[in-house]
Amino acid sequence: MTTPPPPDPHGLPDLLAAARSGSREALGELLEGYRRYLTRVARDQLDPRLMAKGDPSDLVQETFRDAQRAFGQFRGSSEAELLAWLRQILVHRIGRFARRYRSTQKRSAVREVTLDPGDSSATAAYRADTPTPSAEAVANEQSGVLQDALARLPGEYREAILLRYRDGMSFEEIGRALGRSAEAARKLWGRAVERLREEMDEACDDHPG
Repeated sequence: MTTPPPPDPHGLPDLLAAARSGSREALGELLEGYRRYLTRVARDQLDPRLMAKGDPSDLVQETFRDAQRAFGQFRGSSEAELLAWLRQILVHRIGRFARRYRSTQKRSAVREVTLDPGDSSATAAYRADTPTPSAEAVANEQSGVLQDALARLPGEYREAILLRYRDGMSFEEIGRALGRSAEAARKLWGRAVERLREEMDEACDDHPG
């Protein structure tokens, strides 16, 4: 358990009063006194797997910015109340960082999901240039999301994607199937993939967990 710094019963009331009077210097000094404590809290709370993605000191700095903006809402007068308030802001900031990272990972993984999860020969319809190691772990979940996103596409967009990835057609063949030139088929496919990306990203935003 992280131990808070020793209280300073003489300096704290004066700094609080000055900060509440609008002194940014006093508020900065007040917050700075708890930097080491909050950094230890951040190290304790942050998932070790995310340490390479987020520096605890950066999260503390963001917590200070949040605290400066919201200081008018702090109604406490003791150090214990101030510590609890700052810790709550920090934990909320860590939670936001973790959710954002998981969402980014999910979006990257989505790019490797096949169009038809029951067809092992289907190639990836929505993929990045470099495969992500997390794709396999979420493929089952994301294949359902992908199918839903495909169903929401306009008919020609959906058909262009399926012809390209499920059936392995060239743009010349897609063009003939859709009554277009090869170049028009390629442009249609590009718009379709972009629209699919938007639909998938929306689904990830709606279900970030």
